[in-house]
Order: sequence, then C-alpha cells, then structure tokens
Amino acid sequence: MTTTELDGGTERGPLPPRALIVTLLGLYVREFGGWISVSALIRLMAAAGVDDQAVRSSLSRLKRRGIVEAERRDGVAGYALSEYARHVLEVGDRRIFARPEPQSRDWVVVVFSVPESERQKRHALRARLAWLGFGTVSSGVWIAPGHLADDAREVLVANGLDLYVDLFRAEYVAFGDPADKVAQWWDLDALGQLYTDFLDAHEPARASWAAQPEVEPGPQAFADYIRALTAWRRLPYLDPGLPTDLLPASWSGTRAAETFFELHRLLAEPAHDFVTAQTGAARPG
Repeated sequence: MTTTELDGGTERGPLPPRALIVTLLGLYVREFGGWISVSALIRLMAAAGVDDQAVRSSLSRLKRRGIVEAERRDGVAGYALSEYARHVLEVGDRRIFARPEPQSRDWVVVVFSVPESERQKRHALRARLAWLGFGTVSSGVWIAPGHLADDAREVLVANGLDLYVDLFRAEYVAFGDPADKVAQWWDLDALGQLYTDFLDAHEPARASWAAQPEVEPGPQAFADYIRALTAWRRLPYLDPGLPTDLLPASWSGTRAAETFFELHRLLAEPAHDFVTAQTGAARPG
C-alpha cells in the first residue's frame, strides 16, 4: 500500500473526490467514533460538490487500497478507517497542523542498502523517505532536517524497513554552499510552484471569509475548509521544513502557510459544527 491516498498526492489540478473523502475521514470520523454511514458521507460530499456516483466509486477504491473497511452498524451501511490509515493520519496531524519555527542546521541522514533479491523493499524505502520529505544525496543516502528524525524512525519501524537502514545525526561541514546543496537535494522549484498554486486557489476564499464579521456554520464554510485542507495536506509531506535562510528569496511557502492557517482559524469550527449537524454526532466528553 502507498501513502499517496492519505497524504493528498502530489499531482496538480483539481482535487480528486477520494482525497476530499480522506480529509473528511481524518478530520471528523476519528473523533466521531471511527465510523460514518454511507448516507451521511454522501450528504457531506454533496456540500463539497461531489456527486453520489463519485463518492461510491472513491469508497470502492479506498477499500481496495486498505484505507477504509466496510462495516454495518445497527443495520446501516458505512465505512471505518483501517488501523493502517489511522496510524498514517496520526503521523500526518503533526505535519499538517504544525507551524514549524525556523530550524537549526542539524540534519538526519539515512544510509541504506537493500539486497537485489528484495528490490521491492528498496522501492518501498525510497517511497517512504520521499513521503517524509527527505531529499536525495545519492541513491542510498537521503537527508532531511534534524526535526524529522523521530518521524523517520517511527515510519521505518512501522513499515518493517528499519533492518535496512542506519540513521545518523549530522552537521554540514564542507565543501560547498549549503543553499546550493539543498537546491540539489530537493526540487524546490516544483515545491514552490505547488505553494503558488495553493495561493492562487485559496487566497480569494481567505480574503472573503476574513472580511466577514462572523462565520456561520454552513455548506460553504465546510466546502472551503475541506478543499483548502485537502490541497494543503500534501504540502507538508513534500516540504521538509528547511531553514529559512537556505530557501530561495522568492519562496512562496511562507505566504501559503499564512493563508492556510488563517483559513483554519476562520473555518475549522464552523465546518465542524456543520458536520456535527449533518451526522448527528457530538463532540466527545
């Protein structure tokens, strides 16, 4: 299983319905007892502009990928998140909703060697490291800012890949400009363009909601929030959180983060209240 369905993917363009569904499941279903009926999911997705057929098709795909499990409760058809999906989403929470401070220049380095007879493990290892935000120094040497060490350890152990890996804490000493090296290890131009795309798509909504004296629960608040979060949640996985002074002068990531967290501040509560009203769920405790 890959994590692409859970992190929002890296493709540009319209958000696929399944990505919106995963966002909804991760945001609310974990809180509301881990299960949601098909009918409630269809109502909520309709508010986000996704039709019935697209919802059912997306659920089938997510079930095949092992992300959701069909489950009936009191005779009602519904879906629950798999244990694997719960774990990945919990790791993702720390990336998606955190606002990292400028980091010191310490690094975590992954050195790995996988026998040719287990090449599938090599592919899985590279996929997990890329998902965590690591950059590539060489084929068997990957690097990330030091604050990703704990996430790397947790994900590699959970996926049974730790047997092939050594993790090191490191400091860059010589022989080059660290900013130039960073530009070689990560594709910052592509990541910067994704941030610019996010701003183009969601800054107008931020400006519109910020101009209102109060945001009431309703389908538009829910739709704008879930779409912004779905678009945003792919970016912290791709962005390792590099020190600011190593980033290009034209870096759009800072403005994109400001836009997302302002939308989160404005819309998270009204969207939650709308979902609660649509599902009959209540906050725990």
